[in-house]
Formats: sequence, structure tokens, C-alpha cells
Amino acid sequence: MTAFTSNHNLRAKMMRRCLSSVLVLCLAAFSAAAASEQIPAPPQGAPVALVGATLHPVSGPAIEGGTILFDKGKIVALGREVALPADAVRIDAAGKHVWPALIQAVSYLGLVETGAVTPTVDSHEIGQVNPNVRAERAINPDSERFPVTRANGVGLAATLPEGGLLAGMGALIRLDGWTWEQMTVKAPLCLVVEWPDMSGLSSLADKKELQKRQAAVAEQLDTLEEAFRQARAYKVAREAAGKAGVPFHATDLRWEAMLPVLAGEVPVWVGANSLAQIRAAVEWAERVGVRMVLVGGEEAPLAADLLKAHGIPVIVDPLMRLPSRRDAAYDWTLTVPEALRRAGVAFCIAGGYGDYGNERNLPYHAAMAAAYGLPREEALKAVTLYAAQIMGVDSLVGSLEPGKLADIIVTDGDPLEISTQVEKMYLDGRDIDLGSHHKSLYAKYREKYRQQSGGK
Repeated sequence: MTAFTSNHNLRAKMMRRCLSSVLVLCLAAFSAAAASEQIPAPPQGAPVALVGATLHPVSGPAIEGGTILFDKGKIVALGREVALPADAVRIDAAGKHVWPALIQAVSYLGLVETGAVTPTVDSHEIGQVNPNVRAERAINPDSERFPVTRANGVGLAATLPEGGLLAGMGALIRLDGWTWEQMTVKAPLCLVVEWPDMSGLSSLADKKELQKRQAAVAEQLDTLEEAFRQARAYKVAREAAGKAGVPFHATDLRWEAMLPVLAGEVPVWVGANSLAQIRAAVEWAERVGVRMVLVGGEEAPLAADLLKAHGIPVIVDPLMRLPSRRDAAYDWTLTVPEALRRAGVAFCIAGGYGDYGNERNLPYHAAMAAAYGLPREEALKAVTLYAAQIMGVDSLVGSLEPGKLADIIVTDGDPLEISTQVEKMYLDGRDIDLGSHHKSLYAKYREKYRQQSGGK
């Protein structure tokens, strides 16, 4: 008995030590990965004028040798002849190009730091129905991914929850700030719905497997239908509250969150790629009376007429992947934006859904679309103005126009070109630090090779 007790205590002690070590490693990984050294920029203190640059408003033709003036976080004027106030900070931008900051339409920025380290993942909750989840509340303002993404010209991003059928509410954020309140541009931006996977059902030869897959899809759709049924019933109860003979109805945060969706104020972003998914999702959205935005849309060109008829825009994401259909052309995914443009379907381009850490590559997704048929001007709009229009914030961001927020990048060339360097960024007129962990490592190892080559 004594030997058993001794061994048991020893095993318990070793287990506690192991768990303690794992916890220390997780916390160390979290602190190392999640603590950016960049200091958020202070509010704009004086008018700023970028003089002599080529201005690219996106909503209109380029202006060579132009000046853009912004003050108190907003664009005041732009053109070749702009009167500057006496206290304006004049910056010579001759030979440079000025653009609106790029907008990443789909991402997990601020919610996921290191996918393999659970303490740094805060993008999803347990369960299938979580419409009350608010992405902006979980944002980590110190994420190292913000400066890395900013360094390539992306100044704003939609950050979305994931997991389950109704994952929660997404938010549009600016990629700089001390707190989530400072970073939030619009919230709730959308209700995220991940449509059940219907791919391959028509080609399944195994009847048992087919029935199993069909039953799983039916169960998920029933769950989705029941969620909206309960939300509508809750809405009726809320509207009747206080009337004679109406019993008290307790607040339910899940259905409370869906009231703006049922009222048409917040759209539903539906993740779907296959033609079967898209058709089913459009039929569902029309039946339940919600505003739908399609996210993914790999086979959206096959349903272009349906999408156009219902006024459903598409967030194409991602482009740089292999087609899902075996009979599709090798470049199918790269030609989706141009196919949608030709069909008259509103769209924008994203490049970050599930691609942890590579949100900075957004301009290159647009560049690939341009290489495969999309006009270059349209490719630029697809990561600026069109994204803002789909999110309902084009009165604030997405182009260089007086009255809009001064979300601006200054480059030495076309931002869709890999060789182009982003030299300055302003968000709300605030001068943003473009340093990043990647740049620090570049400088470090450049010095290493300089020392190894004898200081040359």
C-alpha cells in the first residue's frame, strides 16, 4: 500500500511538472508571438500636405504632380492646385505615388496569432450557433500580424469569427490602435454563416456514404432554419413586450444579436464555393429575407445570372489555389474576378480567409487576377473601393476623395507589383509606423552577411 501510494504521488508530481512546463511554453509562445513592439500612432496634430506626387483616387483618373491635403483625420482637398493653410506640414512627395490604403475583405487578423498555439487562437467558440459572438471584442491590439500586414499597404481589414454554422459577427478594423474600440471602424459588419459542404454529392457512387453525407447536410440546414425561426419568434416577443397580457420574455443574447440581421441592417456573409452551395444559399437567403454576401465563390461564375438577379455581391477568396473541380481549367480560380465583372456581378478580392499570417499578400491576389484578364484599374478597385462598397463603408474609405478618412499609402510604384515598396501610411491622418518583425529580421541577417563578408 505504501509503495502504491508512493508511486501514485510520484506520478502525480511528474504530471503537475509536465502540465506546468506545457503552460509555461504556451504562455511564452503567446507573449513572444503576440506582443508587437510598434507604438500606435497619436491623433493627427496638424494639417499634412503631400506635394508633387501622382495621386490615384481610384474613383477617378490619376493626377500627376498633385497635392493631397488632410486634416483632423480626413481628406480636405486634392488636385494640382490646392491652397495650403499656414500651419500645414508640407511633405515633398515628388516621384511618389499616393493611393487609398488597401482593404483586406476577409481575415482572422487580431483573432489568431499562431494557429498551432491554442492560447493565441480566439477566432471561434464551441457550438454551431453563436450569432452573439463579436469579433472586435476579441481583438488583440498587440498582434504582430498587424505591423507585418500594414507594411505591405493593407490598412483596413474585415476580421471574422469562424466555426459552426452561425459563427458570429464580423467587424471592419483599422490595423493600428491601443484598444479594440480605437481600431473598430464598423461593427457589427456582418453575420458569418458557413454553408454546409455539398461538394461531390452528385458523384458519390457509394449509397451508404451518400445517405450519410445527405443526412449530415440536412441536419445542418435544419439547425440553421431552427436558429432563424427562434430568432424571428424572439423578435415578435420583443416587439410585443409591455403590452397587456403579454408575459415577460427574458433576454437571449443569441437572438438579440440577430435582430439587426432580421431587420436588414446587417448582411449575412455566407461562405460557399460550389455551385450547389451557392444555389442553395441564395434560395435560403431569399426565403428568409436576409441580405446576402457570398464569400469564397469559386464557382460563382456558373451562377452569375442568379447572383446578379438577386443583387448578391461576391468576395472572391482566395484566388491562388487549385480548382476544386477535376474538369476545371488550371486557371479557373484566377479568372473568377474577370468572369464576374463581365457578367455584371459586384465583387471584390480578398486573400486571407484561413491563410493565417499571409494577409499581407492581398495586393498579389489582385495582381494575379489582373494577369488573368481583369483590367488593372479594376484589380486595384477590387482591393479598395469595391471592398468598401460591399461593406457599406464607401462613404468613409476606399478612395481618395474630400470628406473621406485619410487612410492613405505612399509608394514608389504600383502596389500590385512585388517590387514596390510602401514608404508611408496614414490611417485617420495618423502617421503609422511601418516597421515590423519581418523588417527587423531582414536588417539583422543582412548585418550577419555583411560581417561574414568582411564588412562589405
